[in-house]
Amino acid sequence: MRTTRRDGTEVLPRRGHAVRGLIQALRSREVSLLTTSEAGRSKQGDEEQLRFAATQGRVLLTSNIADFVRLHTEWLKTGASHCGIILIRQQNGGPGELARRIIRVLAQCPGGDMRDRIEFLSAN
Repeated sequence: MRTTRRDGTEVLPRRGHAVRGLIQALRSREVSLLTTSEAGRSKQGDEEQLRFAATQGRVLLTSNIADFVRLHTEWLKTGASHCGIILIRQQNGGPGELARRIIRVLAQCPGGDMRDRIEFLSAN
């Protein structure tokens, strides 16, 4: 799912969060999305997904916390740059609430820029 907010902030959530309800909730909030399957990238590995998001100027949204914390750290150590990662723990709550929390995280970034940042979505 590839996301563009009104202010131009873009997100590429990982396939684990490309659920219909979340997609609808984000799109209803004027967030443009492209899922990994819509992008034809469902079979790509984690690093390839992050690389694609970076080349597209997209923030990546995932629940794959361990792998993407590791990738984030490795990329920064080697001088590679990405456009941001939002990490979401599997939790209860509807897609509307999850969409609101994603948008809140993006809105808290100065100028909407999450370059080389990793953010953990809070439980509330």
